[in-house]
Amino acid sequence: MIHRRKGRKLKRTATHKHALLANLSVALIKHKKIKTTLAKAKELRLYIEPMITKSRVALNTKSTKPEFGVHLRREVNKYLQDKGAITTLFEEIAPKVINRNGGYTRVLKIGRRLGDGAEVAFIELVDYNMEQAANVPDTTEKDTKEKPKAKKTTAKATEKAKVTKPKTAKTTKKAASETDTKKTAKGKKKKEAAE
Repeated sequence: MIHRRKGRKLKRTATHKHALLANLSVALIKHKKIKTTLAKAKELRLYIEPMITKSRVALNTKSTKPEFGVHLRREVNKYLQDKGAITTLFEEIAPKVINRNGGYTRVLKIGRRLGDGAEVAFIELVDYNMEQAANVPDTTEKDTKEKPKAKKTTAKATEKAKVTKPKTAKTTKKAASETDTKKTAKGKKKKEAAE
């Protein structure tokens, strides 16, 4: 049995791999969801989850030991070296994962890439699932009130009217000539006002 061989080399030197994972981590923190190869996504999980844990611990100990939170920020800064990403991690992401004891990321396989056939996956922060949040309707007092249906039908009718009108050469020439006349009229008014 081979011991202490955790992780993937990703066909890179150690420094190149460290830089790659740092860049992917910054992108994941800023965008909350990124698309990459499956091997990189699985390796990124091992790299970023301890940092998210450090941000969560810093938030928990903020009132009792504020200097420990500064220490944890500096520890994360050794890996990321991006001030904006660190601020986002400690001030926006940490409060969302305060009650989660790990498993902050999710890897979703999406098939193979056409060019080289590599397996591609999405890696996202669990508490920032944008698609599920869009599908779940917000239940607030404003939404519970019924809106008039006449507005919806007029919007649909205008969409159909836009779709059914084909643009021909004559209509585009008319529109162009109308805009030219409007521009010249505005120009004349400005000259008269200046004099």
